[in-house]
Amino acid sequence: MDKKERRKKVIEVLNKARSMELYAISQYMIQHYALDAMDYGELAKNMKLIAIDEMRHAEQLAERIKDLDGEPTTELADEVRKGQKVGEIFDFDAEVEDDTVDAYNQFLNTCREMGDSISAKLFETLIEEEQEHSDHFDNVGGHIKNLGDTYLSKVAGTSASTGGSTKGFTISADAE
Repeated sequence: MDKKERRKKVIEVLNKARSMELYAISQYMIQHYALDAMDYGELAKNMKLIAIDEMRHAEQLAERIKDLDGEPTTELADEVRKGQKVGEIFDFDAEVEDDTVDAYNQFLNTCREMGDSISAKLFETLIEEEQEHSDHFDNVGGHIKNLGDTYLSKVAGTSASTGGSTKGFTISADAE
């Protein structure tokens, strides 16, 4: 396979990942608005911060695609689900993130096979952050499952404000 074909294959997986990120942004922002409307501010705030992480990921992927002379996609990987109940959101999102980690590991291998260590390194970073999102969603979903209304009453009425900083979930967590 020549260099042009290998580059095309890398651009293809980068665009698949970008499409997944664009979907996650849309899904998580819909959930952010819903959680905020239900007055679960802390949950809404973290959902927004995770969506911001996904925005950063989509931009990083687009920049890499452009570096390779490709055209970044604007397509969403899936259809956004609306109207989810609070008890469904976090298990659903944990599965989305788990699927993303799995796909990105495959994409990372493709980049390595195609001899693109820069794109592979980008996927390594994204995988780590997506795993943090998955862990967060698993934890919150577990709290809701195990503690139910007790847990939800604890977060009801909390602030949804992300304050003056909108660095995202993984960057904010690192700063603490």
